[in-house]
Amino acid sequence: MRRLHTTVGAGALLLALAACAQQPSEGIGFGGQPPAPQGPVQPKPEQERAPVSGAAVDASALPEGYPRQVWTQDGESVVVATGQEGGCSHVRAELVEQTDARVTLALIEETPEPPKMCTMDLRYPPVAVRLDAPLDQRQVVLEQRDVKVPA
Repeated sequence: MRRLHTTVGAGALLLALAACAQQPSEGIGFGGQPPAPQGPVQPKPEQERAPVSGAAVDASALPEGYPRQVWTQDGESVVVATGQEGGCSHVRAELVEQTDARVTLALIEETPEPPKMCTMDLRYPPVAVRLDAPLDQRQVVLEQRDVKVPA
């Protein structure tokens, strides 16, 4: 009789572990990649990127430790920056200003309100905006904003 209880208990434990091991429907599991950002502008593979030099990027408004990689694609008509998101938050880029001298991008991290339990991971997805004209010699200014969105 003892063996029967042990076997039944082990079987129940095995079923519970198998259920926990299934990947979530979004396709993001431990070590997985988040889905591509939604919207009209999609970042392209690395071989189709043109890095923007550090001297042409003003990232002084970003928090310490925030990524500062910027590149262009599509003949410099799209500017892509590395965003930062984590747990329950999601990052997107917004074009704030385009002048003859500079292009300002806001990296907006949207967090649900009211807050809920979230994982403590960080992700660094690329976020992109389309310009009216190629970047050329203009400076890229990066800003960061936190925004609460209804859950």
